[in-house]
Amino acid sequence: MRFDKPIGIYLVLWPTLWGLWIAGNGHPGVKLFFIFVLGCVLMRAAGCVINDYADRGFDKHVDRTKNRPLTAGKVSETESLLLFAVLSLTAFILVLQTNKLTILLSFVALFLAIIYPFTKRFISLPQAWLGLAFGWGIPMAFAAQLDLHTITEIPRVAWQLLIANVCWAVAYDTMYAMVDRQDDLKIGVKSSAILFGQYDRVMIGLMQIGMLVLLFNVAAHTPFPVHNGLLFKLGIVLAIGFMLYQQFLIRERNPQACFKAFLNNHWVGMSIFSGIALEYILQ
Repeated sequence: MRFDKPIGIYLVLWPTLWGLWIAGNGHPGVKLFFIFVLGCVLMRAAGCVINDYADRGFDKHVDRTKNRPLTAGKVSETESLLLFAVLSLTAFILVLQTNKLTILLSFVALFLAIIYPFTKRFISLPQAWLGLAFGWGIPMAFAAQLDLHTITEIPRVAWQLLIANVCWAVAYDTMYAMVDRQDDLKIGVKSSAILFGQYDRVMIGLMQIGMLVLLFNVAAHTPFPVHNGLLFKLGIVLAIGFMLYQQFLIRERNPQACFKAFLNNHWVGMSIFSGIALEYILQ
């Protein structure tokens, strides 16, 4: 479940909180807050379990993953599938406390989580699918907070945030994939780091720019109470600083530095959320 490595929780949680805070005008329901926080933790854990199950034949050939519990023989395949089922069912019990549309959207979330590990066999850009999986909490948050009844009622801002998250995921998970690029080439696993090749840093930068453009657009068109999105924009500017630092870290494509850059994305998500939250706190 990788609870000892919480970066994945952060990368699922921050986008979900962006959506929940904007949908709730800075005052999301307390019950919904706990449902979505716990749901993010549980579904990230479930995603790790099903990912390790799907990759059990590959992980033993990669230095970074060869000691994971399943591929190292510490747990069985049956135990892994049972754990995935328990985590998913517990998350579903949480989502049952919301409305019908959110429950329906949760099945999409489960589908995205289950299919993602297998996209690395067939899709050259599995990171885009990861961005959908990690950001699906955004439309779910809007559906739950606004008590919406159909998917067409979900406002444009939710989809803009989701697309921004896809761009962000392609950027940060390419950094992550740069760590394993040589191993992935040997075992035949696809990734954006392989797809982009020598243009990996350029493409990461373009994805980061795409994310920023979308977020600035959200900041400009969201009716914040007092500051007209200024504090949100300042949060985005702070995130730009972290992104520049990440580009510095990956400049020589050193695996350890690339992994450090990947981990630094926690601060990107936090900076953006802080800007959104301050819009409503300082009104």
